[in-house]
Formats: sequence, C-alpha cells, structure tokens
Amino acid sequence: MKVHLHIENDRTEIEVHIHAPKFDETVEQLMKKINSSTPESIAGYSNGDIHLLKSREIYSIFTENGKVFLQTDEEEFEAKNKLYELEERFHSSFIRVNKSMLVNIDKIVSIQSKVLGNPQVILANDTVVPVSRNYFKLLKEALGLGGAGK
Repeated sequence: MKVHLHIENDRTEIEVHIHAPKFDETVEQLMKKINSSTPESIAGYSNGDIHLLKSREIYSIFTENGKVFLQTDEEEFEAKNKLYELEERFHSSFIRVNKSMLVNIDKIVSIQSKVLGNPQVILANDTVVPVSRNYFKLLKEALGLGGAGK
C-alpha cells in the first residue's frame, strides 16, 4: 500500500481518496478505520466509487429494497451499514420519522400536520417525507416543539 500526503494551505478540511484495483477486505478495513476516526462521516458508494460524506451533507438516510441509501443535495449513495446502526451513530443529528427513514434535523424546513393522513416534513432540498404517527411525537420533541397533540 502506498500513502501520499499533500499539504495544501488553502484547504479548509481533510479530504481522503482511496484508489484501489478492487474493493476487497483491505479496502473495507481501511474505510472502517477512516470512518471510526471521523465519526461525523460515512462512506457512500456510487458507480464503483467510494465517497466520504459528512453527516451535515446528508439530508436523509433511507432503506429501499433491502439497501440503505444516503441522500445528499445532488445524488444518492449506497451505504454498507444497517439503518439502525446509522441511527445509533448519528443520534444527535438524525431522527427517525418512519420505519424506513432518518432525516437530518438541520435539514428540516417545515412540518405539515395534515388533518387527514400522516404528517410530513419538508427538507431543504424540497423532498417531502411522510412522518409515521408513531414517530411524530418524538420528532416534535427533538425540534423543541413539545410532544402533546397533533
């Protein structure tokens, strides 16, 4: 394995790129080490590339067809983690809004409390997310809105 370090004074943060001939156990272990040392980041996979995403860039984390996806403003990435693992890991910045989705609390723009049907949250990227009645009270409490009523 070769390691290259480039110090660039105009950078505001550390950026890691991994170039490998294939995704194998060595790459997986390296990604785990990087992720554990940067708990606010997570690996997102897209078209064979691995992107290290900051939690503040992610709007929602959701499951679909047995896979977990990370939604950013520009695209969706697949995650190798389980939804409950990400919920535990990012519990201070993401909240579960239904059985299959977590949303970034800082990306919530509004809550629409419908008279008929389930409430919805609107995210900063205009994504409309249904909120299960089971999680609505917890969502309101996390946003400091209290838990009473609809």
